[in-house]
Amino acid sequence: IANPELSVWQITGDGDALSIGGNHLIHALRRNLDIQILLFNNRIYGLTKGQYSPTSEPGKKTKSTPMGSIDHPIEPCALALGADATFVARAVDVFVKHQRKVLTEAYHHKGTSFIELFQNCNIFNDGAFAHITNKKTKEDAVVYCNHGEPLTFGKKGEPVKGLHLNKSLELEVLTIGENGITEDDILVHDETNMILATMLVRLKPPFPVAMGVIYRVERACYEDVIHQQIKEAKSKPNSGDISKLLYSNNTWVVD
Repeated sequence: IANPELSVWQITGDGDALSIGGNHLIHALRRNLDIQILLFNNRIYGLTKGQYSPTSEPGKKTKSTPMGSIDHPIEPCALALGADATFVARAVDVFVKHQRKVLTEAYHHKGTSFIELFQNCNIFNDGAFAHITNKKTKEDAVVYCNHGEPLTFGKKGEPVKGLHLNKSLELEVLTIGENGITEDDILVHDETNMILATMLVRLKPPFPVAMGVIYRVERACYEDVIHQQIKEAKSKPNSGDISKLLYSNNTWVVD
């Protein structure tokens, strides 16, 4: 990525960002600071030796949940959308070429870029995303989101499958070529559509998991707005004079 020194990257995990740091994450996203947030999600507290995390699946047996976790897991990208993030994306640690593309898109976004990165923890949660990374299953397990392109997926040499929005406003999987289905029946990705993004981030097996830039819109950055306020404040009378400022407007004399 060109000129990385000009970009602010916050590297965090599913534990730090979604537990004790959850409030910081939500407010950074809604304020739209011009930063990139890269959340490594391995569904476990890897650095503190294997406790369950906010993204661990129900029933997860760890050192802190010997009988299995009873917590309902957080969906990081859905949380980001709920906080009105302007850029929400997802990638996988071992899909290096695709990951590079997503990170580049995040770098060039003006505002807060939120990227969830599925990451395997070899020690405490090995194989957490095996259904996605396994060479035999990954083509059926992932749908790549590219703005303006059909949401298709499937193994090479087999009929192409795609996502379709039915009359009940629910996503379903159709196979092109079966029962008269054509590519025109497949949903086209629109990264500016919040409703579509909300459905995509919640896809779970047997549906494919959505990867890529799922949602992106433009909104004023926090820094730009606050600098504009400072500029306006300096242009007003008494600006820069602390004495005049203290004795301006409402004042009280206390005996």
